[in-house]
Amino acid sequence: MYYGILFSGQGAQRSGMGVELMADSLFSRIVSWASDVCELDLLKIMKNEHNELNKTVYVQPAIVTVSYGIYQMLKRDLPQLPIKGMVGLSLGEYAALIASNSLSFEEGIKLVADRARFMQQDADREISTLAAVLDPQLQEIKELITAQQENGQRVYIANYNSPRQIVVGGALTDLKATLKKMEEDKLAKRTILLKVNGAFHTPFFNGARQQMHNRLQTVDFHEPQIEVISNTTNSLFHCEDLQGILEKQLAIPTHFGANVKELVKHAKIDTTLEIGPGKTLSRFAHQVDQQLNTQHIENLADYETFIKEQKDGTDR
Repeated sequence: MYYGILFSGQGAQRSGMGVELMADSLFSRIVSWASDVCELDLLKIMKNEHNELNKTVYVQPAIVTVSYGIYQMLKRDLPQLPIKGMVGLSLGEYAALIASNSLSFEEGIKLVADRARFMQQDADREISTLAAVLDPQLQEIKELITAQQENGQRVYIANYNSPRQIVVGGALTDLKATLKKMEEDKLAKRTILLKVNGAFHTPFFNGARQQMHNRLQTVDFHEPQIEVISNTTNSLFHCEDLQGILEKQLAIPTHFGANVKELVKHAKIDTTLEIGPGKTLSRFAHQVDQQLNTQHIENLADYETFIKEQKDGTDR
């Protein structure tokens, strides 16, 4: 069994994510370390008692810390786990790059905190959002969006998640008009406005992209020790191209579905292990390749079950 690790992105967060994992001393130390580095109370944010997870500036360092903490627990308890490659959805790329030792955890979490701050500034500047489009007629939707743009509507495709889901984003009124047109023309089974505070991976985040351009010049990247596939290029990250790709990633579409195909074709994985809150990436992976065995770890019960299966040799 060969694993591709999938790291959760923004939108997967839930109240209480990672809190029960604080019972593990290694996980707890990582959360405390990240809190000190970011100057944030990440445990408080994870508990979400005051809707902190609704804010990009808080949720991004929290998700990366939870995902990285789980990954480090796995490396401690299953050092021989056969990992052949990694993919993260948008924000999840940072967890993947830290896990692959392309940058240190301290430098990585500082970078994530700054990225979140830059994106929050763009999100606060103008109201924009995203919508999932299920079972899309892709070519017809591309033509519709092009026509809407020619009419002055600011709408864009933001994510190509799987054959059965894309995400579109834009100014709220423009996006709603486009979704209505999709429904009228029967271009999708369903559209769902997402609970995010910005049209990520669209030109609405060109301001954050420019700030990241400057910030990334200060980062000391290393060649990933485990292969990580870029959402932006669908190619392996290499040390020399990380700065340019991570800058562009903020304002152009992601291609998670193509990334999973690449893991299967070239890394020869047969199993995905989603790390972090939610099961969304596992669902996308199965939509891409129904032969894949999909597993996930988001809480202590999931973790203990996975470890037991591995050690007992009963992994399905």
